[in-house]
Amino acid sequence: MAETNFVDYVKICCRSGKGGRGSMHLRHVKYNYNGGPDGGDGGRGGNIYLRGNRNYWTLLHLKYDRHIFAEHGGNGGRDKCHGTDGKDKYIEVPCGTVVYDAETGKYICDVTYDGQEVLLLKGGRGGLGNFHFRTATNQAPRYAQPGEPMQEMTVIMELKLLADVGLVGFPNAGKSTLLSALSTTHPKIANYPFTTLEPSLGIVGYRDNRSFVMADIPGIIEGASEGKGLGLRFLRHIERNSLLLFMVPGETDHIKKEYEILLNELRKFNPDMLDKHRVLAVTKSDLLDEELKTMLKEELPEDVKVVFISSVTGEGLMELKDVLWSELNSESNKLQSAISEDTIVHRDKDLNRLSQEMHDEQMDDEIVFIDEDEIEDVEDLEDYEYDEK
Repeated sequence: MAETNFVDYVKICCRSGKGGRGSMHLRHVKYNYNGGPDGGDGGRGGNIYLRGNRNYWTLLHLKYDRHIFAEHGGNGGRDKCHGTDGKDKYIEVPCGTVVYDAETGKYICDVTYDGQEVLLLKGGRGGLGNFHFRTATNQAPRYAQPGEPMQEMTVIMELKLLADVGLVGFPNAGKSTLLSALSTTHPKIANYPFTTLEPSLGIVGYRDNRSFVMADIPGIIEGASEGKGLGLRFLRHIERNSLLLFMVPGETDHIKKEYEILLNELRKFNPDMLDKHRVLAVTKSDLLDEELKTMLKEELPEDVKVVFISSVTGEGLMELKDVLWSELNSESNKLQSAISEDTIVHRDKDLNRLSQEMHDEQMDDEIVFIDEDEIEDVEDLEDYEYDEK
């Protein structure tokens, strides 16, 4: 059974500290037998914070630490001694982590930049000692406040990768090959569907020592919104991207139809993603001659820029980088990105999808991945059963 170090979904139980109880003590010492109340206050319970940390790239460090508890506050003492405050607990998360309530699916917070701190659970306040309840008519109160109870919550943390360009396409469209050709990243490449099982990032170098970040996600197929293939689980990684690069192989019978299928799946997942700028790359163009390319251009969609590329021969790669850089730095894209950052809306999770995600998370440890060395031909895939996740 293969384990991956890329973890973008965890469910953890968090609990803040409860407040310490106040002391009910009456001072009684030599030469001062009626010293009156001197019970101290209880300490507050520890809070639980989320803190963005740019040194983390996944949620792997939280996968085996599913219970995070803050310290309880200490009880008050005699001589007005204050109880010790419980230590706060900080959960370090990578930038781009979104948190939801696991029971209701309600959106809680979003950690987007390094050093950002978000209060997740507040510790209980300490109770007041009997010293605070003394009055002229009640000079020896024999009661004190208990501390406030702790807060407990089970949360779901999802990581959404921060990148400039997101790759969208069917399996075997050439996304991983393009990423390996444009950057120093070495994703897994093979001649069978769903080779990519986890998202990957690559830094693409451009002219004058400039660069931008490209994100590759596992391929989606028609009906992914209904759970077919790998589903839409990894599409959240391109929700924050400024630009979407659609990739359709040139050997496809109907390029425009496949492009519209991909758009429809994005629409079902999040309609706001269609507001992003888009570029269409026709891959494997080394298999096409100039006459066929001219015929295909007449059938391609007119509302998007189209580039013919070949990651193997390098055809059109520089032109593609020019188009991507131009779109990323266009005024309309900058304006759209600024509006999206200021007005980004995280929808609450649908309870039906939430239950499916919880089931998928439990099944992750039971999935057996196929080694490419065990497959001699693409037709051998018929002998294996794929998980519908």
